[in-house]
Order: sequence, then C-alpha cells, then structure tokens
Amino acid sequence: MILPQSAQAQLAILDPQSAADQSIVLQDAIHAASGSGRLSLPAGRFRASGLRFPSNLLIEGVPGATWLVGMGRSIGAITAQSDLVLRDIGFAGDSGSEPLLSIESSSGITLERCLFRDSPGIALNLLASAATLRDCDFAGHGDAAIHALDSVGLLVASNRIAKCGNAGIRIWRQESGLDGSIVVNNRISATDWRDGGNGQNGNGINVYLADEVIVADNHISDSAFTAIRLNTTRNTQVTGNQCRSSGEVAIFSEFGFSGSIIAQNVVDTAATGISITNMDVGGALAVCSGNIVRNITPSSAVNPDTIPLGIFAEADTAITGNVVENVPGVAIGAGWGPYLRNVVIADNVVTASDIGIGVSLADGAGGVTIGGNRIDARQHGLAGMLWTEVAEPDLASATERYPHVTLL
Repeated sequence: MILPQSAQAQLAILDPQSAADQSIVLQDAIHAASGSGRLSLPAGRFRASGLRFPSNLLIEGVPGATWLVGMGRSIGAITAQSDLVLRDIGFAGDSGSEPLLSIESSSGITLERCLFRDSPGIALNLLASAATLRDCDFAGHGDAAIHALDSVGLLVASNRIAKCGNAGIRIWRQESGLDGSIVVNNRISATDWRDGGNGQNGNGINVYLADEVIVADNHISDSAFTAIRLNTTRNTQVTGNQCRSSGEVAIFSEFGFSGSIIAQNVVDTAATGISITNMDVGGALAVCSGNIVRNITPSSAVNPDTIPLGIFAEADTAITGNVVENVPGVAIGAGWGPYLRNVVIADNVVTASDIGIGVSLADGAGGVTIGGNRIDARQHGLAGMLWTEVAEPDLASATERYPHVTLL
C-alpha cells in the first residue's frame, strides 16, 4: 500500500541515529497515515513520548529493529479507539512513573510481536478495554509486564515475560464482576516482589476480583511468591499450567473466591503446592483434580507463615485424582482449626511424604469424606490435626470419636 505523500515525507525525516526527541515527526506520520490503513516504520531507535494512536490503522516496524524509546514519560496511548494493530514495534526505556504504553476504553486493539524492555514501572497498562496481546516479549520492568483493569474482552496469548519487579500478568477489577479474560500459552519467569507485601506482589499471574477468567497452559517459573494467584474470583479455571519454583504457594485460590477449577497442572518445587482457603471470609466451592504436586520445600524464604503442604482445602471442595510426592509435612490437608466444611478427598496417590492426609479435628470442624486413596507416607498415612500438630496419628482406627470424618 502506498502511503500518502505527507506520511512518506514525515518518515523520511526520522533519524535512526539521533538522540533528539522525534515525537512530533512520528505523530505527524501517524496522523497522515490514518486514512491509508497502514504505516510502516523504519529500523532505528526513535526517542518519543506522548504519542496518540488512532483507529483503523496497522502500524508496523522492522522485526527487532524498530524501537520507540521513552523520555521520562509514557511513549504513547490508545484512548477510545478501535481496530488498531501494532506489530513488530519495540517500546523501551525511561517512562518515569507512567507505563511505557497504555490502552484505555478501546476495543479491537491488537499487539503482535511487540517488544517491551527495561521500564521503571508497568510496561503495558490496560483499562476498560478489549484487546489481543499475542506473541509479545517483555523483560526487565520494575513493576508488572501487563496490568489489565476492568477488561471487557482480553486475550493474552503466547507472550514471553521475564525478570519483572512485581508481577507478570495482572487481571484485576476495581469491583467484583464479570471479566472473562483468557490468559493462555504464556511463558513467565523470574517474577520478583520489589515493592514487598505479603502476596500482592511476586506473582506470575494474579487474578483479583475478576470473574470467569481462564488461565491455561502457561509455563511459569521462579516466582518470588505465587505462580497463579486467584483472589476473590468466581468461576475461574486454572488448567494445564506448569508451575516451577514458587517461593510461597504455587497455585492459590484465596479470600472470597467461589467456583475455582484447578485441574491438570504440574507443580514442582514450592513452599505449598495448591491452597484453596479462607472459608472464614467466604472462600468456598472448588474442584482440585488431576494435578501433580511434588518437591515441597520445608519453609518459605518470603513468607514465614507458609507451612509445607501439597494440596490444602477448607470448604466445599473435591480433591480427586491428584498425585502428590515428596512433602515434608502434610501431602493433602483438609481444614485449618474450625475452618472445614464439605471436603472430599478421593482417589489420590501420595508418595514419599511425611503425612499422607491430614484432617482438622478442632472443635467446630465440619464434614470430610475420605476414600480410595493410595498412600505411602514416612510417618502417618491418615492423621488428625490440631492446627499444625498431630493429635491423632492413626485417624483411620479412631473415626468413631470424630463423627465429622467419614471413611469410605
């Protein structure tokens, strides 16, 4: 496609070797191309800030060679636009306290094969938008690679994220509600917790107040806290993920969640494998099925309150068909003190762990049903627990004293 003469003329002015601000030249070229449907940027590093991207346009660069470099504020924003594609463009450098790139109140936005590098804060910020982020590469950001708030149709697929300060991907909402984001086939590694806290930072994928989110088939390694963390979500699916080397809980469904499916994931090396918790604030209703959890560490370097557990649940949860190996504590746990209600532990395999299954015997604990499990434990196969202490080392022979425990 031939660009209008004015757009061609503007691109010709760009100097790929210059350290000067080239924002005005770039903006003029973008504006001139808005009626043509396509703008091809040349190779080079172009310093820019405050760019505005319009609707109905494809802007593409030379793969790996076209870079927009920040100058102390955001490089650009897509605001109230639609049907825009950014492809093969790199965004890097100093954006100050602002994201490198923002998308707000927009739909039909696609980012493909874009690169994001070394910003002090968030790399890509989305607000109230429908967007597809596909095959992009993020590394070295001070906060999150992708921060999405109040999304209305977000697909995050096949991206690579490494060495970010606080988070890989955040799917958040300001208030609980339908979100429907899909996070699939991403590779996330070395997520730190630079700004501290007790779980809000340090997570590969964090879903907060967002309902009906799918997190599937991601590879997540070396998370300071959690590979996948669900906080106050409804009907969220976490399936087929590979979670390796998590500093705290590898897969966490916590606080006022409802309707979590955690299935067919592999967890290898974590302080706790899978935790489905917080019945005290309404956290209930989950399926934990077909997971492999192995190599739990004796303690957590980032959260001293974390105890070694393979799989743990408190309320209205079916724990079935999992395989748990090498836990220096309880491989599968039901309840914490009085916080236990309607848990089924069935047809699981436990091997090379201190305690196979641990069940809370505290006053007020609700019902648990256990059956069909295959257990090879170093200390106790089925034990009754009072918090972290073994109160009944052979619970199978003493269930008549604990009417809330049913053995099949």
